Amino acid sequence: MSASSSARASGLGAAPLFSIGQVLARLSPEFPELTPSKLRFLEEQGLVSPARTQSGYRKFCSGDVDRLRLILSMQRDHYLPLKVIRSYLDDLDAGLNPTLPGGGAPGPSMLSAARRLTRDELLHEASASATLLHDAITASIILPAEHYSEDALNVLKSLVELQRSGIEPRHLRGFRGAAERELGLIESALVPVARRKDSSSRAKAHETAIEIAGQLEVVRSSLIRSALSRLTS
Repeated sequence: MSASSSARASGLGAAPLFSIGQVLARLSPEFPELTPSKLRFLEEQGLVSPARTQSGYRKFCSGDVDRLRLILSMQRDHYLPLKVIRSYLDDLDAGLNPTLPGGGAPGPSMLSAARRLTRDELLHEASASATLLHDAITASIILPAEHYSEDALNVLKSLVELQRSGIEPRHLRGFRGAAERELGLIESALVPVARRKDSSSRAKAHETAIEIAGQLEVVRSSLIRSALSRLTS
């Protein structure tokens, strides 16, 4: 049982509680693909334990919502499989201060609403020129949008640093193609699950896709480290 659930053991009326619909309303702006079946799937996996009314309806406290935001952020931002996330949450529940696997300690952005930046805010925070952003969009490294995510900001910051080494967005055009090929691998692996039309299978497919993406990232990083080792030896 999670720490937030333990804190509610004395009764449902101790603090404001939210239905699945209300939780979706709070989290969907940051995680637009979140569905009721995904929330139920995370509960089935033991990652969150909402209270239940006498009629059996799930009720989430604010701690549950924060916990869900952390879980979803860890999946989206770090491609962590559920077993790794569960271990991390178990340590948190035990009063420890674990290091986030693959990403250091969780930052404020993982525990608060996602930031959406205008074009000018994006350029200012990344210390980037409008030309660099234009080139990144032309090379399909960053997708054009009215508002940009924290992920786009991190990519643009990296492009600023790469530019100092003489690497321009046009040199990275192949990255988009590589990403599309990886997506094709993931889609092929999901065919058996995707054939099932029930909501539980859709949630499982989403989770499996994240786990496969994480494993592909491990392989890619290993190949780059191996190549660097040969380069510098």
